[in-house]
Amino acid sequence: MSLESVKKFFEEKNLKFKIYEMDESTATVELAAKAHGIEPELIAKTMAFKLKERSILIVTKGDAKIDNRKYKDTFKTKCSMLKADEVFEITGHPVGGVCPFGLANPLDIYLDCSLKAFEYVYPAAGSINSSIKVTPEELKEITDAQWVDVCK
Repeated sequence: MSLESVKKFFEEKNLKFKIYEMDESTATVELAAKAHGIEPELIAKTMAFKLKERSILIVTKGDAKIDNRKYKDTFKTKCSMLKADEVFEITGHPVGGVCPFGLANPLDIYLDCSLKAFEYVYPAAGSINSSIKVTPEELKEITDAQWVDVCK
């Protein structure tokens, strides 16, 4: 179970983040924002992309959209998202619960600079009804991510 891999990830790293397990779905930015009673932009949306020979995760603010030109300038290839079945196979998390924690395979993680505007953001925690509250800098530290500017 994906949520369990996230809990194990936090336990192994001795991280004390509270995992919010909601009764309702948080599988989309809109549903997650409603469940938390916050603005959609505060949801940290994690998306999986295919580069030439590897897959990556990019985390953005909830209402951000990938800018194809910025993406291509940054990664030197056309923007190509993974299909849902590929996402689960590579991350171990279902679409709607994808997060940069407790991954099934090691992946490079990138945080869009759009997240820096907020004190806290809410990424998923491995299931379609779980999340955590974290500062963007903590998110960078615990995932060993790199900052990029790939959103409109």
